[in-house]
Amino acid sequence: MELIASFSVDHTKIVPGIFVSREDNVGDSMVTTYDIRVTRPNREPAIDVAAMHTLEHIIATFLRNDTDWKDDIIYWGPMGCLTGFYLILKGNRSPKDIYGLILKAFESVKSAESVPGATPENCGHYLMHNLEMAKWYAAKFANYLISNSENDEIFLYPKTERLIMDDNQKFYDS
Repeated sequence: MELIASFSVDHTKIVPGIFVSREDNVGDSMVTTYDIRVTRPNREPAIDVAAMHTLEHIIATFLRNDTDWKDDIIYWGPMGCLTGFYLILKGNRSPKDIYGLILKAFESVKSAESVPGATPENCGHYLMHNLEMAKWYAAKFANYLISNSENDEIFLYPKTERLIMDDNQKFYDS
């Protein structure tokens, strides 16, 4: 069985940033999944789960209301490892092309006074939010993006070299 594409990324080398995770043809359209990596895997702590939940709500609301992008947004949600988010967009833009959108989305968190959709009717775990911690993570990531905007490392996945066995099978160390 082949490993999925995201497992071919060397998680010991990836830094926070904006990466293309995969591109898919769906019917007559192209969709792109982006890895929005907020913390460094296996080196920094995962994002606090309540803050992650809050970031999901605030940024999803921002993205689906941004007049320039809302028609292209398909999905925004957290990674299971709690080190970042996945964004799925119509089309196939480069990570640099969506840099401004991601920066605006994370900067929008600082002005949030409440968490959209944090009611029992709208959310499956409405009490699990932490707005202040979400603001801290969002500001940290936005500042990181600004100070590294000229660094290509935040836009290119580091790939893992895979050992090929004598019988031509790939060795997977995951």
